[in-house]
Amino acid sequence: MRSALPLMSISDRPNRACTRAQFTLLLLIGLAPACTLGGVMPAKAAPFDRPTDGEPYAGHVTEAARRFGIPAAWIRAVMKIESSARRDAVSPKGAMGLMQIMPSTWTELRSRYALSGDPFDPRDNILAGAAYLRELHDRYGSPGFLAAYNAGPRRYEDYLDGRRSLPFETVAYVTALAPLIEGNDSARPAIRSVSGLSLWIKAPLFVGRTNSTRAANHPAPIRTATDTTAAAGTRDLSAIAPRSDGLFVALSSTEHVQ
Repeated sequence: MRSALPLMSISDRPNRACTRAQFTLLLLIGLAPACTLGGVMPAKAAPFDRPTDGEPYAGHVTEAARRFGIPAAWIRAVMKIESSARRDAVSPKGAMGLMQIMPSTWTELRSRYALSGDPFDPRDNILAGAAYLRELHDRYGSPGFLAAYNAGPRRYEDYLDGRRSLPFETVAYVTALAPLIEGNDSARPAIRSVSGLSLWIKAPLFVGRTNSTRAANHPAPIRTATDTTAAAGTRDLSAIAPRSDGLFVALSSTEHVQ
C-alpha cells in the first residue's frame, strides 16, 4: 500500500463516464493475458468469508470488521495479498505489518482512531487497514478503492485525471480482488453505514476534494503501465473468494466508530 497524500480536486472528464460494471469487465478482460504471462493467474478460490482453522488473527479481524462495517472477508483477503499474513512484513517502500500500512498513513490513522504506537501490533495494524479500506471505499466505490489502497490515493487521482496510468502491480492486485467485491448476489455481505463519515471526508487524506461521489460514480477503465513493476513482483494473488458488496444497512445503537 502506498502513502496517503492530500488529494487534488477532480475535474469533470469524458473518460470518467465508464460505469462500475464496465470498469470491472475491462479489468477482468484486460488483465487475463498479462496475469497468465506473468505467472500470477489466480488459483481456485478459497473461502475468505470465514476464518480458517488456527487463524491467529481471527479475533482482531472480527473486531475490525464490526467496528468499521466491512466484511471480514475483505480484511482477510487484503492481508493475505499484502503480507501473506506476516505481522513483521516490511515492503521495499516501507509499508508495515499485516495490512502493509505506509508510515505517513499509519501516523494519520493512529491519531484518528486512537491506536497504539506500534505499527506492527497485529490488532492495531488490522484496525488501521480496515479503517483505511472503509474510508477509500466510501470515497471511490468499488473496485476503485482497491486501486487507491495499493497505489495510493494520489496515484489513483492522477490515473482518474488521465495524467498517469496505474502500475501493473496495482492492476493485477485489483483484478485478483475484484471478484471478492463484485461477485454474485447469492452471497452478498452487507456494508454497514458508520457514524462519523463526515469526519472521514474532512480528514487530511481527502483535503481538496470538491465532489465526494464523482470518482465512485464514474470510475475509468484501468490501463496498464509499460514502465512499471512486472507481475512477478506482485504479492500472492491466489485464492480470492468471489464475494460482493453494495448493500448499506444501519448500525445498531450499540455499534459505533470510536
